[in-house]
Amino acid sequence: MYKTVVIEYSPKANEMAQKIEAKANEMLQEGYTLVTMSSTAAAKAILVFEK
Repeated sequence: MYKTVVIEYSPKANEMAQKIEAKANEMLQEGYTLVTMSSTAAAKAILVFEK
């Protein structure tokens, strides 16, 4: 099972990294593993998790 999560607008790299790490740790507690991620030109990130 896959789940996709969008990290909202975060123009600073450090803030984006912290948000991605927090979401990855949160999803790990639910049994999901981060498979891949990409960032958009609009300073958002798309994370794909697998259970």
